[in-house]
Amino acid sequence: MKRGEIYWADLVPRSGSEQTGRRPVVLISHDGFNLTPSWRSIIVVPLTTSTSQARRGPTVVELPSGTSPGKKSFAICHQVTTLDRSKLTKRLGSLARETLQEIENGLKAAMDLD
Repeated sequence: MKRGEIYWADLVPRSGSEQTGRRPVVLISHDGFNLTPSWRSIIVVPLTTSTSQARRGPTVVELPSGTSPGKKSFAICHQVTTLDRSKLTKRLGSLARETLQEIENGLKAAMDLD
């Protein structure tokens, strides 16, 4: 598992307005953690196909066509979360460095980081 890869994840249980169900996620945690099998926690950004999410501003990043299965997808950076790596199932692909940089910018906007 490496930073920038996309996996199917089981996001249950969740509550309230959190993204839930089986959906693609982008790994954003440091590869020092990702490549250590005994480190169980993985930080991810969930993906959605909801176009209403796209209007939420700089914390939502549109992914290039064909990046994720199905329709046009968006990374919801304001929904960043930590999962146990057992919740990640099938690897779907990986993002180009430029797209990962856009997600990093979305995370900075969501957390007010410089």
